[in-house]
Order: sequence, then C-alpha cells, then structure tokens
Amino acid sequence: MKHKRDYTADRRLPLLCALAAAIGLLSAGAAWMLLKLIALFTNLFYFQRLSVQASSPAAHTLGWIAALLPVIGGLIVGLMARYGSDKIRGHGIPEAIEAILFGKSRMSPKVALLKPLSSGIVIGSGGPFGAEGPIIMTGGSLGSLLAQWMHLTAAERKTLLVAGACAGMTAIFGTPLAALLLAVELLLFELRPRSLLPVAVACTIAGFVRPWLIEGGVLFPMDVAPVAPVALLSCLAAGLASGVLAAVLTLALYRIEDGFHRLPLHWTWWPALGGIAVGLGGLWQPRALGVGYDVIADLLNQHMLVSAALALLLVKAVIWLLALGSGTSGGVLAPLLMMGAGLGLVLSPWLPGGSPGLWPLACMAAVLGSVLGAPLTAIVFAFGLTHAGNALLPLIATTSVAYGLNVLWMKRSIMTEKIARRGLHVHREYGVDPLERVHVDDLMSTPQALEAVLPAGAALALCRRAERVHRYYPVTAHGRLVGMVALSRLQSANPAEGCGTLLEPESGYLLPHLSARAAAGAMARQGVARMPVVAGPERRRLVGMLSLSDLVRASATHAEEESVREKLLGN
Repeated sequence: MKHKRDYTADRRLPLLCALAAAIGLLSAGAAWMLLKLIALFTNLFYFQRLSVQASSPAAHTLGWIAALLPVIGGLIVGLMARYGSDKIRGHGIPEAIEAILFGKSRMSPKVALLKPLSSGIVIGSGGPFGAEGPIIMTGGSLGSLLAQWMHLTAAERKTLLVAGACAGMTAIFGTPLAALLLAVELLLFELRPRSLLPVAVACTIAGFVRPWLIEGGVLFPMDVAPVAPVALLSCLAAGLASGVLAAVLTLALYRIEDGFHRLPLHWTWWPALGGIAVGLGGLWQPRALGVGYDVIADLLNQHMLVSAALALLLVKAVIWLLALGSGTSGGVLAPLLMMGAGLGLVLSPWLPGGSPGLWPLACMAAVLGSVLGAPLTAIVFAFGLTHAGNALLPLIATTSVAYGLNVLWMKRSIMTEKIARRGLHVHREYGVDPLERVHVDDLMSTPQALEAVLPAGAALALCRRAERVHRYYPVTAHGRLVGMVALSRLQSANPAEGCGTLLEPESGYLLPHLSARAAAGAMARQGVARMPVVAGPERRRLVGMLSLSDLVRASATHAEEESVREKLLGN
C-alpha cells in the first residue's frame, strides 16, 4: 500500500507555481491598467479632461447631453467587436468557462488587448458594469498566452488561465480567498493540487502587490452587531427574496438577449441600442451609471433612504439588463452587489434580529451567490469586502437559502445559460471519480499468457478452449512481457509460426499502483479495450490483465450508493 497516494504526484507543479507567480504580477498590472482606463474614459466622456483620477459619472454637469454618451460608447465597442474580436462581447466569465471546457483553454492576444480597452470605454461612458468580468477575461488571456508560449498541455493552460483570472479579481477587490473559491466553484472544474496551488500562488502575489498599484485595506469596511436568534427567520426571508430577485434577473437577461437576436439589425449596433436605455436611466438616476462602488458603500452603511434605494435598484436593474443583453462588454459582480445591497436596504425595516446594516450585506452576498451559482465564493467575498465578523453566520444562512431556491427552480445559472444556448452543456457538480478510488491491482484479472515460442496453431487452440475468448492476448518470454498478439493474427498466421513474431507494433502496459482513471486514459490513448499489467517497468513481469469490463465494475459501488435504498436499522 506504500505506493498509493492521497494526491497525484506532479513533478511539473513547481514550474506551474513559478509561472503562476509571474501571472499574478501580470494580472495585477492588468487590473491597475483597467482601472486607469475606466477613469481615463470617464473623465474624457463626462468631464472633457485628460486624467486618470477616479471620478463618478454622477457628478457631471452635461445635462441631457449625457444621455448620448453611453450610445457613443456602445457604438465604439460594437465596431471593436465586429472588426477586432467578437470574444470581447459579454461579461467575461461565461467566455472563460467556454474556453476552458470546450476550447482547450486557448485565448488570443486580441482578447487580452481589446477586452480591457472595450470595457474601459463602455464603463467610462456610463455603462452600469464592474471591472471584475473584464479583468477575469484579461487575466485569463494572459495566463493562456503564457502557457501557449511555453508549449504547455491543455490542463496546464487551464491552470494558468484560471490563475490569471483569479489574480485579476484579487487585485480589483482585495479578496484572495474569494477569488480562490471562485476558481473552485466556477472555473477549474476540479479540486486537485496541480491546479489549486498555482491559483493560490497567483492570488497571493496579486494580493501582496495590490497596495503598491491600487490601494490597500478593505474596500467596504463596516461593523455589524452580534445577531439575535430571531435573525434566523430574517435570514430565511432575506434569502427567499434574494433568490427570487436572482432568478428574475437571470430570466430577464436572456429574454432581453432573445429580443435583441430578433432585431433586423447586425449585432454590431446592439450595444448602441442598449446605450440608449443606459443614457435615459442615467438622466433619472445618475448614480446608477458606472461601476458604483461609492453607491455600494452608501447602501451597506445605511447612508441612503429606502425610497431612494428602491428607485436606484429598479433603474440599475433595467439598464444593466438591457446593456448586458445587447452584448456589450462589462462585468456582473459590481452590479449584482449593488442590486443585492439595495434589496437588503429596502427589506431591513422589516427584518428583526440584527443591525440594519446586516441585511444589505446579507442580501448582497445572497443575490451574488445565487446568480453565479457560487455560494461559497459569495459568502467569503462579502466577508472579505467588509471584514464584518458578526455577519458571517447570517451570510451563510441567507446565501444558502437563496442558492438552494435557485438550484431547485432554475435549470442553469447566468454563467452557463449563454454557453447552453450554443449547444454546449456544462455540468457543474463534481466529486471524487469512482475510478480514482480504486487501482489497477484491485480490478485486474489473472492473465492467460501465450509463450513467445508457442506456435500460432497451438496458441489459437489454447485460446478457444478458454472460458472466454479475447481479441488480444499477452505474450511472454520466461515470464517477461514482450507484447500483445491479436486473435485475428493468430487465425491468419502460419500455424507453425511462433507467437513472438506476430506481436502488435505498439502495445503498452499498466502498473498495479495506477488509478483506474489513469488506466482508462492509457487504454483510450492506445485505442484498446484490454491491457497487460506488469510488476515494474524494468523486469516487466506479467501479473494481470485489465479490460474495460473491469473498469465498469469500479463504478458498481458508486452506483449502488446512489440508487439502493436501505432499510432502517432493526427492520
């Protein structure tokens, strides 16, 4: 049993971690650049000045002319997508998932360049988006490009793509643990040291570099008083309300997207149409424009009237849905944070058991977690943004209720619906593969070997007398495996010819300590349904045979655990 490990030993892991550290630096720099681009275009569009100092579109004095700016921004980005790369359309995370699962984690240099530029233009012209979606796509592109340049495997490209994406999120929000959980829940589709550790390294590097490039500290610091037991009922109510809002937003977004697809216009012009809604909404609620981090802080700290929060919530939801449905470039996390916090502020007068500031925070996490289908990310993200320790239990309860409601109610999340509409299904549940729980020596059968000097006629008669006839048989010389012979070769060969001269040109072997999953991969690469097992690669002493039917047996226990209902003890 000494040869069996808890985790797969990967000697390339140090190399991946070193590359991930470089990706962490690059993604932090890309996050800084994106924020500066947003500030630059905000100042150009709304204040007609050349500056990279952060400013809010709500402070403009342009009057009704400001309604035209999102239209101009949408028109520019539509043309960039048509003549540059259409991969810059959308909010970034579904595109990253699609590249990981169906594109072998390959991204182009155009995306790395055009995604932050297009997002800076859209958000700077008033688009109601956050910077996290674009930086996830941009950081992921940097990781993918480095992996392609280093000639890494598709699995290693995925690791560096996700490392870049999550490092960018860390640099924007200063929440490395939430970024790491985002990788686990949304992007990696596995939980292995070979992928988790490089992502952790990238997020750590980005977190340490962030104070030098952007700013340190907590983004939305707040204090929350300890909760009373009655808060559990409030968490249930807030979770249900947040789950309903999340479902409505998801359904509305794709209904709007369907509406744009029915328009007799090329998709190049759709972002400009979405910009009309953004401009008109901005005239009514200027604070709904742009990233809106200042608005989120006001909502969390109860610095806004309930009536004002309700109006802002409605306008933000409408213009965000119309703009995102039009296919423009922008993120979803910051808008969801604002809408969730607005819902919590509206509900807080009727929710007992906690301080008023608790419910905007709880609903913010619940809406985010249920829309993304990533509850752990949302819980830790909300805590990381505020460091409100007393809110952790209500965050877990509220987010769990909202997430559970959407799991039962919705077939897909906002992250996977777009991919599904392209005919690609994403199954987001994963656990330990039954084939990883057993090894070759647990499943292999006793081999029926043919000696290399045995004539083909005698070997064929021996095979036919056996209880079961196989397509391939191992051939040995003094107990050492020399290859495999096909039954068809025995049938067509000269009966006097030795089996050792009829071997298949390429025949591999398995080792007893390999997992059944690794054995299945080896059989798939060889294109065979049966492979020999040897005690070691040096002596190659034949000890067993493994077939596809043996691998099927490995799943029998798992199938029984999932389907067989057992009687209660004592019945």
